[in-house]
Amino acid sequence: MTVQMPISARACVLVFAAFCLAQAATAQTRSGAANAKSAATAQTDEPPAMGVTEWLQRMHAGARQRNYVGTFVVSAPGGDLSSARIWHVRDGEHQIERIEALSGPQRSTFRRNRNVMTFLPEAKVVKVEKRENLDLFPNLPDQPDSSIGDFYDVRAIGKDRVAGFDADVVQLVPHDGLRFGYRIWSERRSGLVVKLQTIDSESRVVEQSAFSELQLDAPVKAQALSQMMSNTSGYRVEKLELERSNAQDEGWMLRTPVAGFKPRSFFRRPTAGGEGSSGKPKQDAATVQWTFSDGLASVSLFIERYDPARAPRDGVLTIGATNAIRRRLPEPASDWWLTAVGEVPQQTLNAFAQSLARTR
Repeated sequence: MTVQMPISARACVLVFAAFCLAQAATAQTRSGAANAKSAATAQTDEPPAMGVTEWLQRMHAGARQRNYVGTFVVSAPGGDLSSARIWHVRDGEHQIERIEALSGPQRSTFRRNRNVMTFLPEAKVVKVEKRENLDLFPNLPDQPDSSIGDFYDVRAIGKDRVAGFDADVVQLVPHDGLRFGYRIWSERRSGLVVKLQTIDSESRVVEQSAFSELQLDAPVKAQALSQMMSNTSGYRVEKLELERSNAQDEGWMLRTPVAGFKPRSFFRRPTAGGEGSSGKPKQDAATVQWTFSDGLASVSLFIERYDPARAPRDGVLTIGATNAIRRRLPEPASDWWLTAVGEVPQQTLNAFAQSLARTR
C-alpha cells in the first residue's frame, strides 16, 4: 500500500517507501533556543487569562470565521522548507479554501467543507475525496473535548507581531511524553493562528509554521473558488473511495488505550485484486485506516495485508514534527503490516503499535 498523506499548509507529503531522514539534533537545539528567546522577549503585556479549552475554542473559531489570503511557510531543523499560498473564505455555513503549493511539485488543493479535490498539473490528474480531518489547527471536533485540559496546561508568554499583526503568545505544555508541546501566536482580534511552533520534551522546536504575509478580511469570492474547484477539463478524475467501518467488525482492537487519544474514525479501502466471487471486495483484502486524536495531535494507523512479493521493511521516518513507523505485526497477526503516522513523539507511535491486536 502506498499511503498518501493530504497536502495542507502545515504538512509535508510523506513517502513511506523511503524511510530515511535523520534530523540534526544540534540544529534543533539552536532553533529551539533562538525561538524561545524571541518569544520570551516579546512585549510584556500578558494575553487574556483563559483556560486551555477557551484558548483552543477561540483559535478554532478564528480559523473558520474569517476570510483571508496569505503565504504560509513551514520549516524544520535541517533546512526542510515548504510554502503555500492560501485563499480561505466563509460562505454562510460553508468553508471554501484553495491551497497552492509554492515549493515542490505543482499541486493545487481545493476544499469545500469536507469535499477535497487535489489537482496535479504534471500528471493531469485530480484526486477527489471526503476528508474528516480538515488540517486546521487546532483540529478540534465541533464540540471540543473538555478532557484536553487533562493533558495540556496553558501558559501565557506575552505579545508579539507576526506578518504585521498583533498576536497573543501562549504555550501549551503537555503533561506527559506522549505528545508534543506548542507555542502559539494567535491574531489578537480574530484568534486566527498566525504562527505555530511544535516543541519536543527537550524544549527544541521540531517544526515551525507561520504566515510570512497575510491579508485578513480579504475580498475572496466563494463563487470564484467553487468554479475553479469544479473545472476538471483536461484532467483524469480519480475518486478515493473509503468505506466507513469500525475496529470490531474489521477484527482489530487496542489492548491498552494510549492515554488521551480517542478513536475519531475508521475507514476501509479495498485493494486491487481483492474481489471475491460475488464481485464485492473481500473483507480481508482491504487496507484500513484507524484515526485517533487527543484534540490537538492525531495518529493514523494504516493496516494492510503482508505481501511477500513486495517484502516491505520495518523502518522509521521523521519529517519535522511528523513521525512514522512501519513494521510487521507480531504473532498471531504476522500476516499484517502496520504504518503508524502522526505529529507525535516516536514513543507514542510505538505505544499504539505494541497495543494493536488482531481479534480473529
